[in-house]
Amino acid sequence: MRLLNYAFLFAFFMSCSISAQLRYVQAFPNLSFNAPVDIQNAGDGTNRLFVLEQEGKIRVFQNDSLTATSEVFLDLISKVLFGGEQGLLGLAFHPNYKENGFFYINYTTSNPRRTIVSRFSVSQNNPNQADPNSEFILLEVGQPYSNHNGGQTSFGPDGYLYISLGDGGSGGDPLNSGQDRTTLLGNIIRIDVDNPDPGLNYGIPDDNPFVGNSNGWREEIYAYGLRNVWRFSFDSITNQLWAADVGQNAYEEINIIEKGKNYGWRIMEGFHCYNPPTNCDQTGLELPVWEYAHSDPNGGQSVTGGFVYRGFNASELHGGYVYGDFVTGRIWVYFHSESPTNMLIFNNTRLAISTFGIDENNELYFASYGNGRIYKFIGKPTSVEEEGKLEINYQLYQNYPNPFNPDTVISFYLSKPEEVKLEIYDGLGKLVEEIFNGTAATGLNRFVWSGKNYASGIYYFKLTSQNFSDTKKMVLMR
Repeated sequence: MRLLNYAFLFAFFMSCSISAQLRYVQAFPNLSFNAPVDIQNAGDGTNRLFVLEQEGKIRVFQNDSLTATSEVFLDLISKVLFGGEQGLLGLAFHPNYKENGFFYINYTTSNPRRTIVSRFSVSQNNPNQADPNSEFILLEVGQPYSNHNGGQTSFGPDGYLYISLGDGGSGGDPLNSGQDRTTLLGNIIRIDVDNPDPGLNYGIPDDNPFVGNSNGWREEIYAYGLRNVWRFSFDSITNQLWAADVGQNAYEEINIIEKGKNYGWRIMEGFHCYNPPTNCDQTGLELPVWEYAHSDPNGGQSVTGGFVYRGFNASELHGGYVYGDFVTGRIWVYFHSESPTNMLIFNNTRLAISTFGIDENNELYFASYGNGRIYKFIGKPTSVEEEGKLEINYQLYQNYPNPFNPDTVISFYLSKPEEVKLEIYDGLGKLVEEIFNGTAATGLNRFVWSGKNYASGIYYFKLTSQNFSDTKKMVLMR
């Protein structure tokens, strides 16, 4: 009976969100899409949303929960190489779209296999249709393999177009593209679409980090050492560039991208050496601000980058970077500070979260690749005058390493000093050790627990106070 009780408690704690009020709902119950991979708005005051279907269509519809139909804005199925990670992958509207009608797309095509970044124009007669004959190709990049195409295409606050390109594919970056600045693969690049340079269909900003180099490095590169940034975004308040880099086989990572920096791939995966697997030279590398492990019971397998929330419908999330996992369907919010906090807000949506997007009011949406639905967050509303942030009272983190032998680190976060108790239970629910019982300090508290005197198996560690309780599972392998 005690085993059943603890199993129930563990499942209950893992399914709880950080706010009883925060939830997600279908934003447009009458609409569904075929393999949606991007959500964008035109920034033109029309309150429309645009959804990319990976096979090669862009659909447009009014941003209203009662909307029952969407129109095909652009159909490129005949041009797009679709399958796996290939397809129509990115869309960006020119900052002056309302005046010039220009938008930019990122897609893969064949013969030979390559990424194309091109410009289209809206129809002069119908604002819900593009001119299919208006394509102007800016950039083509050969793709040696069928995976790791990146795909995000977004205008930054500086008016330049930023584009993510994966390392070219296969596994382990066999071409070492991440560290090879003579290729555009494995980078985030930045180009000027309004002022082309001689011989190019775009310009290279004068302050790009490698302009004028004598090493043969591509001057379009803004940041490098990236494996496969599927989604990145700009914080509308701070202008910081946030990128989620999909990992190889062990770790997923979140980066804040800065000009000219090397984010480590394929030398490192997250905070860990990859090639070589130990004693790698980390000189000059910029490490991620957060990672999660594939082995973590509360982690995932393929990160989907989101946005720093600046909307008004869910004040609990305000100022936090909201992101998800395509495989596990989990959603987190990460608050960046000297003592960063990452919180699991939805443990199992049972949705393949393919992308996030914002509307003209900075409200946040996400798409489910499998059922084709679009969702939005609803919580405690706020106003422009009352911008709130989730009050984080505590967070119990997953132990690391896990599985472990014989020692592991258990950590928890408190927003203020509090009387707490940290205990270890075996798989039968029997208390085996009390690690801490007293007043814990504000911030991150870490403890090392040794299982050298215990048998292999499943154990639980439990954090309790007068106001809360949380439990997580760990595995001792002797």
